[in-house]
Amino acid sequence: MADWIVSHHIILAALLAGLFTWATTAFGASFVFFFKNISPKIYTIMLGFAAGIMIAASFWSLLLPSIEMVDARGGVAWLPAAVGFICGGIFLRLIDMLIPHLHLGAPDESKEGPKTKLKRAWLMIFAVTIHNIPEGLAVGVAIGALASGGDVVNVTAAISLVIGIGLQNIPEGFAVSAPLRGEGFSRGKSFFYGQLSGSVELLGAVIGALIASSMTTILPYALSFAAGAMIYVVIEELIPESQQSKHADLATISTMIGFAIMMILDVSLG
Repeated sequence: MADWIVSHHIILAALLAGLFTWATTAFGASFVFFFKNISPKIYTIMLGFAAGIMIAASFWSLLLPSIEMVDARGGVAWLPAAVGFICGGIFLRLIDMLIPHLHLGAPDESKEGPKTKLKRAWLMIFAVTIHNIPEGLAVGVAIGALASGGDVVNVTAAISLVIGIGLQNIPEGFAVSAPLRGEGFSRGKSFFYGQLSGSVELLGAVIGALIASSMTTILPYALSFAAGAMIYVVIEELIPESQQSKHADLATISTMIGFAIMMILDVSLG
């Protein structure tokens, strides 16, 4: 009975965390009601900031706990972290191959995935939705780890990850809705689809928590899997896009600022 209560509290916590990150995406997307366009400079800064948050979260909140957990059990500390990390990247690569999408700001000839006749705007929405999958999984796995993580994963550490993901979702939400507005969508539709792209984080959080809390033996793999998926997004999408404009130096600085903020959150709270 106690196990049932704990597991259900974990799922509820994951649900609330997913709702929070979804809400921050919606908050960012709501900026489209006040601004029609997003300047290349601001867009570049947003991408860099999101990349920094995700890089720091991947290490401090996911990879490091995975390594420490296995080390505390007397196992080969690096093995689950390495295997899970690579599998996370492979998982995102497979999704890239299976779902047609177009990264924000990219020309039409840069479409990825299966051939499709879907309009450009829909392909952009799919791209951001793919991007949000690992963020939701990361939140869910970190919360699910509370059921069995012991001292390695604690409540404040999980909260810091949720806050960090939420922070980077604010500019990300606007970075989605503004281009849709530029594609001819009304403000209402731009906001709707911008916030909708964050809904996948809610699903990912619940799935991640279910896996992490019910399959404790694979928890170190699950933590590093989420980290690998997030780093794949950073390397494949965020950093290349942030470095394409003439404001690349600003992107680099904002990446470092995002990393520092997430590191401070994780170390001070965790």
